[in-house]
Formats: sequence, structure tokens, C-alpha cells
Amino acid sequence: MKIDKKYKGTIVPVITPLTDRYQLDDEAVEKIVANLAKNDAMPFILGTTGESASLPFSLKEAYIQKVSGLKTPDTLLYIGISSNCLEETVDLAKRSFDAGADAVAATLPTYYHLSEEQMGDYFLQLADKIQGPLIVYNIPATTHMSIPLELIEELSYHPFIVGTKDSERSESRLDRSLQLWSGRADFSHFLGWAGKSAYALFNGGDGLIPSTGNLAPEIYCEMTKAVNAGDTDKAYYYQHLSDTLGNLYQSGRTLGESLRALKVLMQDAGLCQAHMMPPLSPLHKHDEVSMLNAYYDLLRQEQALLKLPTHV
Repeated sequence: MKIDKKYKGTIVPVITPLTDRYQLDDEAVEKIVANLAKNDAMPFILGTTGESASLPFSLKEAYIQKVSGLKTPDTLLYIGISSNCLEETVDLAKRSFDAGADAVAATLPTYYHLSEEQMGDYFLQLADKIQGPLIVYNIPATTHMSIPLELIEELSYHPFIVGTKDSERSESRLDRSLQLWSGRADFSHFLGWAGKSAYALFNGGDGLIPSTGNLAPEIYCEMTKAVNAGDTDKAYYYQHLSDTLGNLYQSGRTLGESLRALKVLMQDAGLCQAHMMPPLSPLHKHDEVSMLNAYYDLLRQEQALLKLPTHV
């Protein structure tokens, strides 16, 4: 029987909606959070998808305050606190907890290549200093380092380290992670590799953190329901939808390019504007038109299941 854990379910790594003056778009934040709430998805702000590495501290603070003000008793709020400076990370964690965050997530600092011992020391120092629920975030695509599973297993017994988000694309790593933590009531495994979402849920994963959930959180809500009901065909149909929609804005693009493409789709759905924080820049117009046409084709094909607002 699957263990009912506190930290579980669909957690969406929310984009940071911006105005043309690079300020937080409060109205867009409200729309996005409301869309997540309708689909039983929890917000995770100031992560990779949220362009956190490019945001000034003042905007991060404004975002934390805005989203915490929208929090309801039945939702959990996750906030990214990553920085190359330990004290800045600690400060952001404390501000997050003061505002009502239920857990914070941190990657490794990214400037220096760290040994396994240094990785462990960093997370232990961080957990000791913040004195609140911490999720260890493994994302080699941006940190250029992979946190060994054996190290995460050691860290998992720290009283304030409550889970891991893993975006590393390795089937053997995923299988080993599920073996280690699916039976642990005190530690959660979240998958940041959308292509293996259904597989992870069927094999004991505690939750998903899919960027496509910004646009279509219902995919992951319905996928989870199907998994819980033991409906393999339906679960993998929603996996197909996730793959198709993800490929639409990710395939052939760098991480930064995919984020700006995602914002274009969200703008078309009426959720936000497509402004990016420098150094990322807007999508070229011809790319935007081409992608939107493919998006409209997908919506026509799957209109019974993907009920997204568009201008089509």
C-alpha cells in the first residue's frame, strides 16, 4: 500500500510572470495560481522554470509575498532558495518560511565544481541554518554536477531534509531512487523528468514537478487519478499528452529557449505575458507563429481532453 506522505502530488515549477518593465505581473500570478488550484496542483516558485537565477532579490521578495497571500489552508507552497552564496540562500529560506512556505528547495551552488564531501557539507550546513523543511534539488543541466544517490540517502535522515527533486534523466537512477524512498514515510521523491511521470507514479514515486503543468496542470491531475485507479491505459494516454505538449515547446531548444516558448503558449492561453528577464530574450516572431500553429493543431486533435483557453 502506498504511504500517504505530507509532501506529495503535482507541484508545478511556476514561471515568473513579468510586465514589460521587468516587474512582477500580479494579475498573472493570480491567474496562474487559480489555474493550479483548480487542478489540485501546488505552486513551486523561484525555481529553474521561474528564471530564479536572473531575478533581483526585490522581485523574489515581491513574488514570495504575493503567492503567500494567495495560499489557502488546503495547499502547500514550495519556494526555491538557490544561490551561489550560502548566507543569501539561508536569508531567502527564512523569508520564505516567515511568509508561510511549507518547504524550500535548493540546488547546489553552481560556480565551483564540488566534491561529494563538499556537496554533503553544503546541504547539512544549509539544513542546520534554516531549521525548516528542505528539498534537495538535483539538476545537472544547470549545476553541471550530479548529486550521488548515496549522498542523498545519507542526507535524507537529517530532520529538516524532507525530500528530493530529481531532474536528471537516468532510468537506472530513477529506479534506484524509487527503491530507496518509496517506502519512507519521512522522505519524498519528486520527479522533474516529465517523460517518466506515469512510470514513476506507478512505481512508488511521491509526486511530479512538471514545467508543462504551468499550461496544462489537468494533464498531471488526471494522470495521477488514473494511476491511483490502476488505469494503465488512461495514465499513459495522459503521459502521451504530456510528451506531445512538452515536445512542442522544448524540442530543439535550449532550456532558456524552451522557457520563453512556454511563456508564449501561456500568453496565448491568457495566463501571462511573454516577457523574459535578461539575459533570456523573447521568442522570434516566426518561431512564435510556427509553434502556435502546431499548438492549435494539437488542441483540435485533443479538444475533448485539453480544454485550454486560446485565441484559436
